[in-house]
Amino acid sequence: MEPGEITRLLHEMAQGDRAAEERLIPLVYNQLRHLAAALMRNEPPDHILQTTALVHEAYLRLVGGSAVDWSNRAHFFAVAATVMRRILVDHARARRSEKRGGEAPKVNLEEVRLGSEESWDQILAVHEALSRFAAIDQRASKVVELRFFAGLGLEEVAQLLGVSTRTVKRDWEAAQAWLYAEMAGSA
Repeated sequence: MEPGEITRLLHEMAQGDRAAEERLIPLVYNQLRHLAAALMRNEPPDHILQTTALVHEAYLRLVGGSAVDWSNRAHFFAVAATVMRRILVDHARARRSEKRGGEAPKVNLEEVRLGSEESWDQILAVHEALSRFAAIDQRASKVVELRFFAGLGLEEVAQLLGVSTRTVKRDWEAAQAWLYAEMAGSA
């Protein structure tokens, strides 16, 4: 596979070429599974969604709706991580309403313990704070999303966003400080 093949297929899909979508699936499936697996590592072991189901749901949302003019491969995978995060957040909201009802309390980012049944409220609190932060710094918000929710390393995030590892580290540290202050002030 040549480096620009995914980008080319994404552009062809945006032009309405359904055959491009069929050629795209095998090229992106393993990376989507990698993203989904990273997200699912943070979920309780009895989570109703499995990695494959998360990949399929995300892919349907990515290509099943209106045509998107994808900039490039990194844009596609960054949006895929966002879509997967939203699927899991929607699931957490549904679980919270089943179990407890009411609004999620605000928590300290340092106290979030992923993978337990009690983490649903904490995940939602981080998601809500991150949504507010996105209005301030979109790229740093994406760094947090890819690191915290998708579990990607600095180098992987840098590659997906097309920036240096040093920039990702700086964004990660700034975002953590902002989220900590935001969540501590709301607690």
